[in-house]
Amino acid sequence: MGKFATIDVALDEMLVNLAAIVLRLSKPDVTCTPEARHALAQSVHQYAVCAARSTDPRVQELKSQLEETVKPSLRIVAIDGVKVS
Repeated sequence: MGKFATIDVALDEMLVNLAAIVLRLSKPDVTCTPEARHALAQSVHQYAVCAARSTDPRVQELKSQLEETVKPSLRIVAIDGVKVS
């Protein structure tokens, strides 16, 4: 294995570990303030930038999971004009 391949593997492992940390921080009880949600969104964006060139499927899967954590949750508020609780 060449030097660049060794560096790639090390970076992928670091990205996997970083994603695990950010996923723990993405829990609703941790990100309950607007400031915390904003910080999470910034962390997820920065992770996505770093993970963009990785070919490791674990990194890509974690990137997708992290991006899902910052998407707004949708809820049904009315069906056929009738308000739903």
